[in-house]
Order: sequence, then structure tokens, then C-alpha cells
Amino acid sequence: MEIKDLIRENIKSLEAYSSARDEFKAMSSEFVFIDANENPFDTGLNRYPDPQQNLVKEALSKMKGISKEQILLGNGSDEVLDLIFRVFCEPREDNVIVLPPTYGMYEVLANINAIELVKIPLVENFQPNIKEIVKCQDAKTKVLFLCSPNNPTANSFNASKIETLIKEFNGIVVIDEAYIDFSIEDSWLGRLDEFPNLIVTQTLSKAYGLAAIRLGICYASKEIISILNKIKPPYNVNQLTQDVALQSLLNQKKVKNNITAIISERNQLIRDLENVEIVEKVYSSDANFLLVKVDDANLRYKQLVKLGIIARNRTTQILCDNCLRFTVGTADENKKLINTLKLV
Repeated sequence: MEIKDLIRENIKSLEAYSSARDEFKAMSSEFVFIDANENPFDTGLNRYPDPQQNLVKEALSKMKGISKEQILLGNGSDEVLDLIFRVFCEPREDNVIVLPPTYGMYEVLANINAIELVKIPLVENFQPNIKEIVKCQDAKTKVLFLCSPNNPTANSFNASKIETLIKEFNGIVVIDEAYIDFSIEDSWLGRLDEFPNLIVTQTLSKAYGLAAIRLGICYASKEIISILNKIKPPYNVNQLTQDVALQSLLNQKKVKNNITAIISERNQLIRDLENVEIVEKVYSSDANFLLVKVDDANLRYKQLVKLGIIARNRTTQILCDNCLRFTVGTADENKKLINTLKLV
């Protein structure tokens, strides 16, 4: 597969915007900077941020064993996903494949970019329907989105099924690993060099507890990252985000302790939910949330809201009839959820 054959023609010929900080990268107090129309008075934030977020990428590169040239950072994973659409998908011509129930932004971004969305539902055990996916792709199918661990089902896709899809899909395969830190499955980062059509996305929103700073991470081949860099906004990740992200990345002990605590609470929450009368099934989870089937999701959701518990009602999603999604909270929050469910 030649990646260049998948890229939109206008993107291939696009001349990327060159910012002041792209043209002159060295930063030193010995220089007088009058090149970027910045305010000269030092507020700590009067200078534009590093457009390539080099310090953050260096930390990620060391941690993940991935070269900086294979990393792109975005204003949340949603920006990263949008860039993927804009590089590979020609509006009103191409299509992408998603596997519902799954993360809803894939569909939103497809609609924004005027890309046809092909939906191939997961099978009953929440695994990809490989035969149908391979069968449905055509010359205009550019991207396949795999969310693993999946949202809202919380399960990971079988590794052998993912590998088969990467090999047999004739376009870009995006594995969204937003919840990978809570999973016993290995990340696909270690196999990027095997598959030129593979993109892996991750985030600092979940395990790192940094949803508010909006930092999404894209890992792919140098070729793909290079073309994504051509179209990203020049200063898409602000300096505050870069500073907080770097601080957290350098404090892995705290992050690992938080992950361990969430997994422990998740396991306890599963046990407690299984003893609640209105709960019919608790699905296995590789994420920081649980998909739970109850007797009447619409009723129970309204009751929970009245009692101060805000869950997510997923009953309208395919294969999720009468299901609620519960994020794993603190020990006290989880106890309150259980007590409230027993009360209703």
C-alpha cells in the first residue's frame, strides 16, 4: 500500500503555513524577538507557544519508544481525528467505516467534512464483523475507525481480529486507544512500523485526569505525521496545555497510582452492581467505565438524576437496549451510586 495514493490531491500540493516560530526555532533571552507581532511585555504568556510542542513530544518519545517524528499533538483527540478526515477523505466522494455502537464524534466529523459514513454494527459479543467490513469497502473507502477499548461497550477488540483488519483493509486504520491505560491488552504502538496504514490515537483526558487541557496524541509513520503537520493550525496546542502535560508526563508514579486505584474501584463496582436488583447484566470492562443493562434504562436514568446521580443513558444505541454507562468514580461516589440504585 502506498500512503501517498490515499492522500487528497490538494493536500499533496498544499504549501503549509510557516509561522514565525517555525522559521526561527531557537529561544534565548540573548535575542530580541520582533518577528511575530507579539506583545513585548513579559506576562509569562506573551510569546507564541512551540508549534511542534517539542518538550512534550520528547517526553512521550522516551516513554513510548516512538520517535518524535511519529508523533502529532492536537487540541484534544477530536482535532487529531478531524485532521485525519481532511488529509485522506475527499468531501462528497469518499467514505469511512465505523462500527456502532462506538464513539459518536466519528459520525459528527464525517458529517462536518461531507464524508459518507458506512456503519457496520459490532456482533453480539461487541467484536468487529470482519467479513462484512472487508466486503463493504470499495475504492472510495479511506478510513476504518476502531475504538478499542470501545466506547460505550468498554471491551477491547480481539487482537487477532484487529490484525486481520489492518492487513485486509485497503485504507487507513485508526485505532482509538483513549482508554488503553485501563486495559490488560497491549497498545498497538509497538507495531506501528509493521503497518504503514496504521494510526494510533491516545489522550491525556482519561488516565492522566487532564480532560480540561485538551491534549490528543496521534502516533503513525513519519510519512503520515508529516502530512498531518502540513494542515494542522500553527499553534494548535497552547503553552498552558504544554506545561501541564509535560509536568504530568514526568510524574508517572502519580499517574500509575491513579490508574491502579480506578481499576480497583472498577472491580469493586462490578461486584456491587451484580447485587443490585434492577441490574440485569454488567458487561466486562477494559476502561474506566461500565456498561450496565438494567430493567428500564429511561426510567432509572430519570430517577438517578432526581437523586443527584448523572449517568449516561445509552439505550438508544444499537446493541445497548436498556443500558446505562457508569464512569468509575471515587470510592464514595461509587458507594452513593450503589445505594441510590438500591433505593430506586
